[in-house]
This record gives sequence, structure tokens and C-alpha cells, in this order.
Amino acid sequence: MTVQKPHLTHAHVREQLAGMIRIRHFEDKCAELYTQEKIRGFLHLYDGEEAVAVGIIPVLGPGDRIVATYREHAHALARGVPMPRVMAEMYGKVTGSSGGRGGSMHIFDAERNFYGGNAIVGGGLPLAVGLGLADRMRALPHVTACFFGEGAVAEGEFHESMNLAALWSLPVLFVCENNGYAMGSALGRTESNTDIHAKAAAYGIASAQVDGMDVVAVEAAARRALAAIRETGKPQFLECLTYRFRAHSMFDAQLYRDKAEVEAWRARGPIVRFQGWLTSNNLLHPEEVAQIEAKAEAEIAAAVTFAEQGAWEPLDTLTRHVMAEDRPAPPAAPAPSQETVEITYREAVKQAIREAMQKDDRVFLMGEDVGAYGGCYAVSKGLLAEFGPDRIRDTPLSESGFTGAGIGAAAAGMRPIVELMTVNFSLLALDQILNTAATIRHMSGGQFGVPLVIRLATDAGRQLAAQHSHSLEGWYAHIPGLRILAPATLADARGMLWTALADPDPVLIFENVMLYNMTGSLPVNAGPVEIDRAAIRRPGRDLSLITYGGSLQKCLDAAAALAGDGIEAEVIDLRTLRPLDDVTIMESLARTRRAVIVDEGWRTGSLSAEIAARIGEQAFWHLDAPVGRVCAAEVPIPYPKHLEDAAIPQVPAILAAAKAVMGTR
Repeated sequence: MTVQKPHLTHAHVREQLAGMIRIRHFEDKCAELYTQEKIRGFLHLYDGEEAVAVGIIPVLGPGDRIVATYREHAHALARGVPMPRVMAEMYGKVTGSSGGRGGSMHIFDAERNFYGGNAIVGGGLPLAVGLGLADRMRALPHVTACFFGEGAVAEGEFHESMNLAALWSLPVLFVCENNGYAMGSALGRTESNTDIHAKAAAYGIASAQVDGMDVVAVEAAARRALAAIRETGKPQFLECLTYRFRAHSMFDAQLYRDKAEVEAWRARGPIVRFQGWLTSNNLLHPEEVAQIEAKAEAEIAAAVTFAEQGAWEPLDTLTRHVMAEDRPAPPAAPAPSQETVEITYREAVKQAIREAMQKDDRVFLMGEDVGAYGGCYAVSKGLLAEFGPDRIRDTPLSESGFTGAGIGAAAAGMRPIVELMTVNFSLLALDQILNTAATIRHMSGGQFGVPLVIRLATDAGRQLAAQHSHSLEGWYAHIPGLRILAPATLADARGMLWTALADPDPVLIFENVMLYNMTGSLPVNAGPVEIDRAAIRRPGRDLSLITYGGSLQKCLDAAAALAGDGIEAEVIDLRTLRPLDDVTIMESLARTRRAVIVDEGWRTGSLSAEIAARIGEQAFWHLDAPVGRVCAAEVPIPYPKHLEDAAIPQVPAILAAAKAVMGTR
């Protein structure tokens, strides 16, 4: 049984005071270095809140995980991240805890299960939920502690995370460091209900409010909460009432509060209060305090020297830690069997999910209605009965929350498949995809990766109107740190998912809604396929038709029609939209000397524009004609069928563009 009350021995109270003084002096030095322009960017100091980090983090076990916010230097130091590495990270040196890639807001340490600071308010909450989910699914006895400020409770991700943690009984300790101000806005001006722990209680989470300026009270509350989590597996919530003595950041002019308020809080600050109580009760003597301060100053001086002497990362490694450097070779596919099965695209995806789950118990599927309904397009129908609700996990309608949970579970070693009902809904999860999944490897200096697969239904054709029908894969292909796939064949629908699940980085798979009912023959032993190369689906000598997804068959139909006019078009299926396979494209153009790009997205700022630019850069002297493009019309997808058809690429438009490039129109 975990001890639920602190033992106030001489050694323990000295350790608590030393922990707070060490943090305070470190941050005072950081403020000085900021004025000297040795630390740059946003610098958010923890001055005044030390009792929260020191009261909670030392009580955690080494296997427990920590998700912090952008004021996380104190959390890192309390966790045992070496001060020299923290200071070097503040400088941006390669010797920093994140290799200099994260800076003051993104300190990571995988060895100590420190999952870093998060500069997006509330952005770390879904990550913590996912870490807790991974531990729950594997029956591991760990707790994830998630620190955030009171401003985060205004974010939707706070509410989505509270709901998921309570719904799934996840071992997460949520710690709200309520310092009264979200940047410069007082809590009473931004929240209709300022009782924050009551918000968590509304979701059925056991919650408590504690004096965050009293390190003993904080530790006692933390011990009670952690003991309850370890006993029940359910989340707990602590609201720590505290105060930051300094401005929100070093950029903040602090016009929203007066000096008298700050001084009144300083008088009851955690260090002066605890130190005064210890000395007045003869639990600690002034000379011991002097020794603690001298030791902290010496450690800080050594950390500054370490940072000053540290090297800057060389320019030739600029692109490191965007994607994993060591990717496994694609699983070898057996020679195609002569025995085939008639199958739909939908069923091919389902078979891939089923077999991946059979082979690897880390794989699970989650999303809206993926259980009984099998998702919006019935891809996973029947899998709930086969694998149960733990691995075929229905979620609330909270895209940011459950996508972030998938990211956290992947970072903890699981292999989640997240289904987003339609690509338009993915924009609700864009923060988690862009700011966490795509960046955590880079920000952490390669310490953390996210082997996550996100499946999205994309494109128009079913008269679902403007909020369910767009092709946004080109937007996601713009983001470093993601791998973007668009399987257009039965073999790719089945095999790409297998390969994606073995990838160490986040992979987004865009499934065209018009392909789900496509039927064809597939070898019964069809296996994984590579996800790095484009494929030539029809060889040709006169023209390269470059496309992907739902437009592949349209290009093949156009190529067949062109052949009747004596024009042999080569059809390239891009398959992978990030990274693009330039080699296959340029080799084709060296043969055909003409190109038409068929893109399911809008023309302006499109994937086709990127491909055309690369052709201009790499193959201009091969070309006999300007590059042609066929894209979606510059209009939200309309509802009427005739307008919807006119808004997206069709065979007649492809033929017209091809003949224009050939000069035969």
C-alpha cells in the first residue's frame, strides 16, 4: 500500500526545500540569461509554483510517465533530468535534453519517461490519455501525470480528455496548476464556473482542490490520488491553487495585475512559507539553508558552463529527426498464388486489419461507430465480435481527443489504427496530427516516435455535399513528419496497411469513398506492399498521366480511349503522396516527354502544383510541352449530382488535357 501521508523526517523536509530552491534559482538564472539573449524564444518561468512539481513528481515511480506544459523546466528538474542537459536545451545546443531541437518549451527525456512540454494549451491532455490507455490495455501498473494550467480548461481537448479518461477508466493523474491567469486573462473573466476541480468531477472523476503553495499539502494530496489510481485504475484530478510571481512569459508586460497583488502572494510563497515554518520549528537551521542555496548555485554555474561549451548542431544534419532514420524493410510478400478470391476494396481493408490484429496484439482499431456499425463505410463490420470492445474501440464524437489518445498509445509502444469518419472531420484533430504526431520526433531529438496509422475516407461522388466530400490529402502531404498514402487498388488497400503498421512514423491512409464497392480478384496469399514507390499501372511512350486514388481508374479509362487515337499514355499511380517518388515520375518523363497531372484536390496550392514544380526543376529539358493539370473545380463540393460530377476530375476533362498537351485537340 502506498503511504498516503508524507513522512516529515529531517531528510525529507530538507529534500523538499532543496528541490524548490533549486528550481527557483535555476529559473532566476534563466531570466538573467534571457536578458543577455543567450536563451531566446518564449520563456515561461515557474517562479511561485515550485510546490506543485516538488510535491507531486518525486512521489511518482520510475515507470510512471509525465506530460508537461510549456512551463516545464521545473517538472524536468524534479523528475531528475540532469540540469546541464536542461540548460543546454534552453540554449538550443546539441548537448541539450532534446538535442537542441525543442528549446525551453519542449524538454524531453525518454530515459525518465518525461514526454515533454507542450506549447499548445491543452494539447498534452489527449497524449496523456493515450499513454494511460496503452498502460491499461497492457495491464501495466503505471500512472501518467499530466500537468496543465487553468487556461486549458477552456479548450475542447480538456473536456474530450476528461470524458475519455473517465469512460475508459484510465490511470491518469490530471494536475491543474491554477495560477489564476491564462496569460493575461483572469480566470473570472474567461470561465463562467471558476471551480475547476468541479469540472472534472462533472465527468465522474474523483477530484480535489489543494493549496498549491503548501508543498506538504500537495504531496499528501498526490499520495492519496496516486494510491487511489493504483488501487482502482481510475483517473484522479488535482487542482492546485498557486500563483506565478513573474509574468506569463518574458515578453509579457504584465499590465493585467498590480504589484500589490504580486507582493501579497509572494508573502505566502511556497519557499518562504515552508522555510519559515521549518526554521521556526527548529526542523532546519539557517546554516543548512545556506548550504542548500550554495549547492544549488554551484550546480547552476556548472550547468551554465556545460551549456556555454556545448556545440551547435551542424547545418548538414538539419533534416534529422523528421522521420525515423532506421525504418524496417518492407515485409516480404510471397509469390502471388494462382488461387484468387473475388473481393471488394472494403473487404480488402478489413482483411488487412483482421490479419494485423491476429499477428500483433499491440494493434487495435478505434473511431466513431467502428464496433457494431463497422464505421461509416462498414469497413470493420464484424470485427467487434471477433476481437472484443477493447481492441475494436468505439469512441465518442471527439476527433481531437481520440486521435490524440491514439498518438499517446503509439508513443507508449502500441500500434493503433485510428479511423476518422471523413477527411473533413480530420480538421477537428489537426492540432494533434500536426503539432504532436508530426513533430514529437523532431522536438524530442529523436527520442519519441509515433507509429500510428490514421485512416480517412476522402473525395466526392456520393452527394454528401460540402462538409463530407473534399480531398484534403494534399494539405497533409505538405506536413513534414507524416507519411501520406492513397491506395487505389485492391492489393494496395490490403497490403499498404500492413506495411504502414510496421512503420515507425505516423502514416495517414486516404481511402477514396468511391472505391469501397470496387470488386476484383486478389491472390489469396496477398501480403504487404511497399509504401515508398509509385507504380506504373500502364506503360506508354507518348504521355505520362500522373494520378492517385479515385482518379486512377479514370486515367486508365482515358488512356484506353487515347490508344484508339494512336496515343500511348503511361499511367503512374503515385500511391505515396509524401514522400513523392520523384524518380519514377522523372524516368517516365524521360520516355514520354509530356505530362498531365490529375489531382482530386483544388487546383490552387495543390499537390499537382507541387508535382508540376518538381517536373520543372528536374525534367524541364525533357519536356516537349507544358505540363497539363486536371483538378477539382475551385468550389466547395456541391450537392446536386450533375454539379458534383462537374466539380471533380472526369474522363472527358482528362482526355481534353491530354490532347492539348499532345497538340491534337
